[in-house]
Amino acid sequence: MKEFYAARGWDIDQKNAEMKAQMDAEGLPYGYRTHTYNSRLAQELGVWADTQENGETLHDALFRAYFVDNKNIADVEILMEIVKSVGLLVDQAREVVDERTYKSAVDADWQKSRDYGVTGVPTFVAQGYGLVGAQPYENLEQFVQAVMEKAKEKEQQE
Repeated sequence: MKEFYAARGWDIDQKNAEMKAQMDAEGLPYGYRTHTYNSRLAQELGVWADTQENGETLHDALFRAYFVDNKNIADVEILMEIVKSVGLLVDQAREVVDERTYKSAVDADWQKSRDYGVTGVPTFVAQGYGLVGAQPYENLEQFVQAVMEKAKEKEQQE
């Protein structure tokens, strides 16, 4: 991450402190990030988890592993530990990863993101509006209000 931030003229300690402050303000955990990891397999497991009972727990666990515990979520064994920790079936998860069962679903999500012009995460898109990056509550509130107004306008036109 040091090289990533330096290439953009940013100070890693300052950026981590800013993100930590935003997360703290929302009551979300956040750790000091020193590395970035490819999340592709984790995304595929996330799609699979959405088909499983209590699968939503995997999303929170992956968030914590990456953003709080600084774990390498590109490592299949670490992913399997996370799957196990939330009570999902490791054998099924390993098969999903080995066979890349949900690759096309994630490919489609990525294409949709490119079509929308997504340049960062998180990105929120609704009713033709987009909001990129970690945002303070007030910005999210304004985004939701704009989306609701647009939806109301659409409804009145129909």
